[in-house]
Amino acid sequence: MAVLDGTTVAARDTRHEAMTRPLAPSRGAMDWDDVRVFLAVARQGSMRAAGRALGLSQPTIARRLAAFEASFGGQSLFDRLPDGLRLNGLGEQLVPAAESIEDAVLTLERRSVAASPVLSGTVRVSTGECAAGFLARCLSRSTTTMTPLPSGITLELVDSRQTANLTRREADMALRHQPPESGDFYISKAGTFACAVYRRRSADAGAWVTYTEEQSHYEPARWVRRQVEKTGKPVALRASSMLMHLEAIRAGTGRGVLPCYVGDGHPLLERLTPPVPELAAEYWIIVHRDLRRAACVRAVIDWMKTLFAEQRDLLAGLV
Repeated sequence: MAVLDGTTVAARDTRHEAMTRPLAPSRGAMDWDDVRVFLAVARQGSMRAAGRALGLSQPTIARRLAAFEASFGGQSLFDRLPDGLRLNGLGEQLVPAAESIEDAVLTLERRSVAASPVLSGTVRVSTGECAAGFLARCLSRSTTTMTPLPSGITLELVDSRQTANLTRREADMALRHQPPESGDFYISKAGTFACAVYRRRSADAGAWVTYTEEQSHYEPARWVRRQVEKTGKPVALRASSMLMHLEAIRAGTGRGVLPCYVGDGHPLLERLTPPVPELAAEYWIIVHRDLRRAACVRAVIDWMKTLFAEQRDLLAGLV
């Protein structure tokens, strides 16, 4: 969970201490942290995965889950299977009520963060590799951007092709190709990344660099497949990330699709095509409405919008 101000830091530290302190022999009230662990185990399917998701050790997860089950008479809420944990009938009945508690707590947390005027802390942004690279390079004072991110804010970029659950605050905001079809979100179009075909300068690179078979549904992968069928040129490399593509193309392994902001600025690469219209990638800023007014989040939204406006020609492959 990202941290936006000192109040949230204190709250998170307090929760962490509550997670790790020895369990009391008996308690009259149910602990939210126990509920949170129950939901994490239900969603992740194992204590180890739930621990990774919550940033807790497996023994702590086990103690919290035991405490939650004890509050229901000690009955097991999961079937222990060789490949993990699966909710049993009693556990499944508790999920809706537990999620209602989660919704209420997270709503209070978001609104508490949004009420703080402090312009310092960490803002976590979920986005893809291409957009994450663009944002990272724009943090440098040596770039052409005229609008720096406020000095009190630390950007935390999470490279994820899955839409982070902004409701659960797995990220504070997202920068994605497509806006969500539902949900209580503020959505604003940021801009468009153009893409073209590149190779190492003067290299005899007729073969192609593309994505793996598991990523064959990506638009760049489909486009390259059509070019292979049209030209008869082979695929030299399949790789799962843009950075791998860039390194292979730079080395002369083959030609491939890159964002223009990456390829045009690389001294060892040359562009072989104009920007390919069907490969243009739109990006949208997505923020839960409860967090939109938070000082740090609002500052990052404004910074992103300014970046995309200032760098429009670079992103469009016109520079």
